[in-house]
Amino acid sequence: ICFLLFAVLYIISYFIITRYKRKADEQEDEDAIVNRISLFLSTFTLAVSAGAVLLLPFSIISNEILLSFPQNYYIQWLNGSLIHGLWNLASLFSNLCLFVLMPFAFFFLESEGFAGLKKGIRARILETLVMLILLALLILGIVWVASALIDNDAASMESLYDLWEFYLPYLYSCISLMGCLLLLLCTPVGLSRMFTVMGQLLVKPTILEDLDEQMYIITLEEEAIQRKLNGVSSTVEYQTVELEHELEKVKSKKTNLERRKKASAWERNLVYPAVMILLLIETSISVLLVALNILYLLVDETAMPKGSGGPGIGNASLSTFGFVGAALEIILIFYLMVSSVVGFYSLRFFENFTPRKDDTTMTKIIGNCVSILVLSSALPVMSRTLGITRFDLLGDFGRFNWLGNFYIVLSYNLLFAIMTTLCLVRKFTSAVREELLKALGLDKLHLSNNPRDSETKPSANGHQKTL
Repeated sequence: ICFLLFAVLYIISYFIITRYKRKADEQEDEDAIVNRISLFLSTFTLAVSAGAVLLLPFSIISNEILLSFPQNYYIQWLNGSLIHGLWNLASLFSNLCLFVLMPFAFFFLESEGFAGLKKGIRARILETLVMLILLALLILGIVWVASALIDNDAASMESLYDLWEFYLPYLYSCISLMGCLLLLLCTPVGLSRMFTVMGQLLVKPTILEDLDEQMYIITLEEEAIQRKLNGVSSTVEYQTVELEHELEKVKSKKTNLERRKKASAWERNLVYPAVMILLLIETSISVLLVALNILYLLVDETAMPKGSGGPGIGNASLSTFGFVGAALEIILIFYLMVSSVVGFYSLRFFENFTPRKDDTTMTKIIGNCVSILVLSSALPVMSRTLGITRFDLLGDFGRFNWLGNFYIVLSYNLLFAIMTTLCLVRKFTSAVREELLKALGLDKLHLSNNPRDSETKPSANGHQKTL
């Protein structure tokens, strides 16, 4: 069963990566073989990331199914042993991908073989293995020194020499904390950004708008730019590039207007408001659950995410509202994951990290796979820490040291609630402010803090004007 689940995830991940991977020449040379090996390793990592995302939803729905049909013959394969095994495999493969496979893929992609050796795959593998050993020694040395500085008693010093029971859990605990901090930064931004993304994907209602007039104006602009482009001499290269860029923008606006014009009244006036209201409800429920979890943390010690002290799989429902509450938890977990990915690529530091269809280098794909693996591995921990679900973390996920620290968990909840509220307030107040400025005719003064307003814009006569 584990193999079948992973095979499905691997096939889906392979199609996703090949959709974004740059289509290089298909020659059977050395670089092509290296790229293919790196592609397979990246696909494996993305499949592990998808499995880590599905851990909590699969466990929650399995618990409710076992409660509803305890003696059903056809679901005997669904039991606590399988779910515990999936959690342990996800933890093991996450460590393997993060510390072995992805560094190997990156160094293998960048390697050329040591000087003086015969060039080829073997030389590149040798150089990659040497780099991995050096990297492992560096990381283990850093962890050893940090552990000795933080906790300098006799028991800790003895445990420093235990590689498997101390080093790796401690190192992965640090990685999980970094992933949760990254989620804390990305998820509030993504929750506010989701409204903009869905607004771009859906057709907005045409309230007090004349689409025919806008189509007529945009067609005139396109024809005017096309005439300018035909009249510009090929020797003036900068003007040609500038006009072509402007023409692409106008064509994009025209395509959006045509899509809005062809959309049905149901799609314009019902789907868009319904999706926006649904997003607002999901975001509000998430913030409310975090606020309730803060109260639970203050009055009840069992609300801490450390350890696995639950009733077990299939013994009791972990949701107050039964199957409906479990479905709501699953929806919120997926919503948080999508929001965190959207927020990750919306951050200014990671904007250039966004993959592009058929134009993403293998190095960038490896970086994206590592980032998604860190986010997805930290998603179950974040969901349990914030109180989105009461399902206990199983396997190595529940053994992280920082989950037992009351002040870290409480601070994490407070920061998430405050940052999400501030992002949403800023999102909606900025939209109202923009509309007020337009209504008062002050939008031309560029009083908004939106960085897009300060960009250089072409005027009607073709010259550039900046404030």
